[in-house]
Amino acid sequence: MRQELVTRELTSEGPVRGRNDGGRAPSGRSTVTVNIAESPLSWLHAHGHLDNRLFDAGERLRADYERAQIAASITMRWGAVRIPGTGDSGLNANERQIAARARFGGAIQAAGRGLENILWRVVCAGESLPVAEKALEWPARSGKLVLKLALDRVADFYRIS
Repeated sequence: MRQELVTRELTSEGPVRGRNDGGRAPSGRSTVTVNIAESPLSWLHAHGHLDNRLFDAGERLRADYERAQIAASITMRWGAVRIPGTGDSGLNANERQIAARARFGGAIQAAGRGLENILWRVVCAGESLPVAEKALEWPARSGKLVLKLALDRVADFYRIS
């Protein structure tokens, strides 16, 4: 008797149940279950509203935002303390944070005045486009076009081709 592995994939529309033979993906590839509704940027990319270049630019901006630790901290920091002489070469945590903050500031400045709000709300804060449009008092369905323009400028800043 052969058992079938039943997997559950979470999508923006809700859970999807599928079957996989023996836990192996077709043609030797591995599979990953991803919740595409987790971030507005990944949802837009998964539904074909953003190309790879714009999505990568948004992810780089979000990564720099998180590395720079710009968001307010509400808990104690439990990061490891660097001990001199332990063989840790390169930039220390503070230098990496400063470099990320400089990259983030440069990317926001490259986007231009008026576009930093939509970038911060959608990419960094994780607001959906309708929520961001309402908060910025923009017309409905205008945020996607403005976000694409901002992400294009950020991609130029990060030199993503």
